[in-house]
Amino acid sequence: MNTERILNGKTGLIFGVANKRSIAWAIAKAWHEAGAKLIFNYQGERIRENVEELVSEFGENTPLFPCDVTSDQQIAEFFTKVRELTPKVDLLLHSIAYAPREALEADFLSTTREAFRIALDISAYSLVALAREVAPLMTEGGTIITMTYYGSVKVIPHYNVMGVAKAALESAARYLAYDLGPKNIRVNCISAGPVQTLAARGIAGFSNMLKHYEAHAPLRRSCSHSELGQVGLFLASPGAASITGQTIYVDGGYEIMGM
Repeated sequence: MNTERILNGKTGLIFGVANKRSIAWAIAKAWHEAGAKLIFNYQGERIRENVEELVSEFGENTPLFPCDVTSDQQIAEFFTKVRELTPKVDLLLHSIAYAPREALEADFLSTTREAFRIALDISAYSLVALAREVAPLMTEGGTIITMTYYGSVKVIPHYNVMGVAKAALESAARYLAYDLGPKNIRVNCISAGPVQTLAARGIAGFSNMLKHYEAHAPLRRSCSHSELGQVGLFLASPGAASITGQTIYVDGGYEIMGM
């Protein structure tokens, strides 16, 4: 696929960059290199400096606004600022997931009601909340992409409530694809194999997971950040114009294996 400037004239919103190893950052770079103008969120002052330093690569005036997706007020304020900058949005990347650490360390049976609520709110409902706000701005159609993982459909030890949250996220993406299809807004999931990110380091046994993929995936590996960026670019491109409601596995083929 010739990706040179295929997103010229497009505006994208990026939710979920935490550092240079974030999958969101890999996709943001691919979109930027293809010509898209990007607007970023950050959650809390703790990571603001990291995100500011990264997005400065795209120019000193790259927009960056606070947005905690657990707050409807902050989401509304974020989109008010977006509308001040542009009358139209074409792309949205949702790369947000969280569960309390203790919910990823014990067994799933021990998941508390509060940990369950937090994981589902941040990791799944936030996609619905952001899609509802961005849809009126996608006046010429658009692309919404969210990030998921194989733990949504198979048991991955210690992934626990995040697996349930990712299952809800994938289902939400399908329902959103149905609702938004008449507006020519496509909604898809990228299911990434294990890759080194800040979130991955919170999963017990992550290094063993990487080794397992190297031993059993057809390609004898998982995936790279740059490969995920290119898949994110493809899903935003005209080449994916008829793809919606799908989960695209980028995992070295691991998902096809029975044993």
